Amino acid sequence: MSDNPTPPRPAPEPAPVAAQDQSTRRDKQTRQDRQDRQPQRDRQTPPDRQPPRDRQPQRDRQTPPDRQTPQDKSAAQGKNAARDRSATKDKGAAQDKSATKDGAPQDKSAPQDKSAPRDKSAGPPARPPRRRRPRFSVERGWFPPLGSKGKVALVVSVLTGLLTHGYHLFRYPLYLTDEGIYMQRAWSVLRETSLSPYTYDYDHAPLGWITLAGWVFPLPKQFETFGNAINTGRFLMLLVHLVSVYLLFEITRRLSGSVLAATIAAFLFNVSPIAVYFQRQVLLDNLMILWLLLSLFMLLRREVTIRSVFGGGMALGIALITKENAIFFVPSFMYLLYRRVKGSASHRFTSTLWPFAAFAPIGAYVTYALLKNELLPSGFDFDLNNPPADHVSLLYTLWWQLNRSQGTLFSHTGLLQTSWLVRDKYLLIAGVCAMLISLWIGMHDRKRNLGFLISGTLAFGYAFYLVRGSVVLDFYVTPLIPMLAINVGMVIDRMLTGSFANRFMRGAHSMTRVALPSFVALLLLASPASGYLVHTNTEGHTQIADQYQSKINLTGIQHAQIAWVRKHVPPNSRIIMDDDLWGDLHDVRPFYPYAHSHWNASSDPDVRDKLFKKKWQNVDYIIMSNKMRKSMDTNNSDGRENWILQALRNSTRVWSQTQGNIKLEIYRVQ
Repeated sequence: MSDNPTPPRPAPEPAPVAAQDQSTRRDKQTRQDRQDRQPQRDRQTPPDRQPPRDRQPQRDRQTPPDRQTPQDKSAAQGKNAARDRSATKDKGAAQDKSATKDGAPQDKSAPQDKSAPRDKSAGPPARPPRRRRPRFSVERGWFPPLGSKGKVALVVSVLTGLLTHGYHLFRYPLYLTDEGIYMQRAWSVLRETSLSPYTYDYDHAPLGWITLAGWVFPLPKQFETFGNAINTGRFLMLLVHLVSVYLLFEITRRLSGSVLAATIAAFLFNVSPIAVYFQRQVLLDNLMILWLLLSLFMLLRREVTIRSVFGGGMALGIALITKENAIFFVPSFMYLLYRRVKGSASHRFTSTLWPFAAFAPIGAYVTYALLKNELLPSGFDFDLNNPPADHVSLLYTLWWQLNRSQGTLFSHTGLLQTSWLVRDKYLLIAGVCAMLISLWIGMHDRKRNLGFLISGTLAFGYAFYLVRGSVVLDFYVTPLIPMLAINVGMVIDRMLTGSFANRFMRGAHSMTRVALPSFVALLLLASPASGYLVHTNTEGHTQIADQYQSKINLTGIQHAQIAWVRKHVPPNSRIIMDDDLWGDLHDVRPFYPYAHSHWNASSDPDVRDKLFKKKWQNVDYIIMSNKMRKSMDTNNSDGRENWILQALRNSTRVWSQTQGNIKLEIYRVQ
């Protein structure tokens, strides 16, 4: 035994069983109460807020209750109380968040817990509505995709235009004076490198016949490639129409967001009798429409880029120096550009680039007149009763055209009653009504209905030009046709999509949107009153419309007239004629260098004073076209054609042919 023995340690007294059971029951009751207050899936801390088990501190790891010492049990009770306080705070934060969603202000200083308790019986939590990108917006360039159905409709529209405008193209309608004038000037550009074989008086901007000359130049036989000069120009009009159909289809689809509206507009643009009649002819208006539609198409691209703005401005400038009345479309174009670029980072640059590009072709035209000293009249004199005698003037001609006037368009003898409504009253009446509806819809909500506002103002601006009281020729209605077609297509589509609220009618509505316009199209095509496909002739019989009837050959009698001239009239004869024969007599051997139109023979000093000397005795033959006599009387208000009319009174008719209301004649002056 040791002198200092170590006393043995007393064994730890075991905890009373009753106290241990009471502590265990208290811990279980505390956990059970906490579990009852929280849903099953919210009992644990979210994974993103719970540290990994292997990284938890040693002091946070708990010992099973049956192995805990009294100190451990006291610490566990303290932790449970802290957890209860934390759960209470989390529940309060969740209630604050829920109150915020219900409209109460949220306290940003309170902590927010995504694991806040919620009632399982209430279903999944309501998610805030997503901001979906609008399917259609003209202002922002949100256009629906074309899709397979849209591509089929586009191809069918182009093929329909090829059929309606290509069939019977060289036989109907009759060759007209203005067709001969433009081909005559295209001939001068190629053969003489001048804008006109006569004195160019700036009556029209020259880009139209420069385009015709550019078309003719690479052809193998040039002006005679398709038979004669006007036929060659008409084939170009067919190509122009096909491109215009594509542009019109896409423009209507982007203004309305509907393939159906585009299909209706293209249908009317293709099959309307007034459209077929004028769009086949070699007219500056058809070329102007092509450039206008191209300019509008560039402004309706998905993104307004520098290239699209510059290209759209250039196309508009080219349209203006093709035909000056394109200026009545400019306000609508400017407003569309403003809405497209408003709020963009480059709006100042693009809004300046567009007018610069549009003015560039006009500036070139003005510079041409300035370099030739033909911009201003002599002495800056704009007296319409005394035109400048020493040289022509661009500004004087513009002033003269602005001051021309005629009777009202709505009189019984006006073109509206005698020419336009006779050919297609359905498109004109429905188009004007649709234009007014588009204006009302567009002005009612200019932010959402920008497409209706643009289509309505495009038609209204040009309609104002026609009814303002100035001189209007029958083919001046041509640029109005596509604008009315756009409005009709968009209004019909809106009428078919504006109703049918319940789900059952929406299912039927998808068929109605196609069936109803198809039924109306069949009525227009089959009804003799419309004249679209069949019509009633002067004898009361129903037959195929003139534009598709192969038996009708209106231009054939003009070919017969030319054939008689070549066979019986010497090439050195001095001839008064109409402009539709000019290309045949000057570009095909034997040439007739002294054959001139009555307009140039009475107004151009070189022809009037040097060749004919204003004496009827110097005229050998007068070749009369269908309406030449009426044109001579109209042009003779100041007596300038008196000597030509006197030559007609002293002549003998040597050839004549009549077909319906068309009559051609040839006179030999005694």
